[in-house]
Amino acid sequence: MAPSKLTKAEIIENIQQKLELNRPDVHYVIDEFFEEIKRGLEQDRVIELRGFGTFEVRTRKGREKARNPKTGDLVAVDTHGVAIFRPGKELKDFVWNLRQEKDL
Repeated sequence: MAPSKLTKAEIIENIQQKLELNRPDVHYVIDEFFEEIKRGLEQDRVIELRGFGTFEVRTRKGREKARNPKTGDLVAVDTHGVAIFRPGKELKDFVWNLRQEKDL
């Protein structure tokens, strides 16, 4: 069974209820948080959120011969950036223990 999704709207709702703030204010803060991460990546900065993880942009080399998975046609792929996330130690430890607790 596929895991259920937690959407941005649900995160906003949960924070709004826990902190008893106005929903538009929470929505604004969350949007600005994501925009700040995007701005940092755009400036080629590494975004480090202690205890959570690190975001960065890496360059993936282009190729002359790649395949479109849908059609099977050969296509050229330009050099491009990809977003990378590396979980921090606290997040790794937390997730590591999740499956162990559920299996008991």
